[in-house]
Amino acid sequence: MSRFFKGLGRFRRGPWEMLATIIIALGVFMLMQPFVMWAYSYSFITTLVGTLMFIVVSHFPEDE
Repeated sequence: MSRFFKGLGRFRRGPWEMLATIIIALGVFMLMQPFVMWAYSYSFITTLVGTLMFIVVSHFPEDE
């Protein structure tokens, strides 16, 4: 776990891509759940932010 946080601090691709993927998955989950209206309302923006974040961090340098 320590390597994950160090990777976030040094702008390495692996940890940031993982975080972006988690945000995308959270947005999809929020879209598919039938119980909480506010989660459904913010699902699109959450998925969009995760997708844009993934596009940006895919240009970060590779992990060493």
